[in-house]
Amino acid sequence: MTDADDMLALDNQICFALYAANRAITARYRPLLAELDLTYPQYLVMLVLWERDSSGCTTGVSRLGKRLRLDSGTLTPLLKRLAARGLVLRQRSAEDERVVTLSLTEAGRALQERARSVPEQLLSGLQVAPERLLALREELKAVLMALEGEGEPSD
Repeated sequence: MTDADDMLALDNQICFALYAANRAITARYRPLLAELDLTYPQYLVMLVLWERDSSGCTTGVSRLGKRLRLDSGTLTPLLKRLAARGLVLRQRSAEDERVVTLSLTEAGRALQERARSVPEQLLSGLQVAPERLLALREELKAVLMALEGEGEPSD
């Protein structure tokens, strides 16, 4: 095999390692989130909303989309389902009807308590040292920033 062939080997592709790891971790989340009746994307939305709610802030849909790197076409139906379940409240701004803000309902806040164990349960039985996972997370953040043209994170 030549060096050019090695470059095209599936196991040498960074994108495939990320893709396969993403699928595996999402599959590991699935049964944990099923207990909360959430999909993985819904869980990510709720994480942001819980974070913002703890600081007393509402969240704009556009801000949420930027944070999650999701477009409005993906985010809108997801938010409608969460609102239909009574977990979030969607409101149009009185100043600008194009702006939609999100806030948690009491049911959305209550779900946070049930979700607190998800990260620990996810890692339970995983034979990877926590410090390796933290280092991986920081490396992935740096790669993401580089891919999005933001350069290296500053300390």
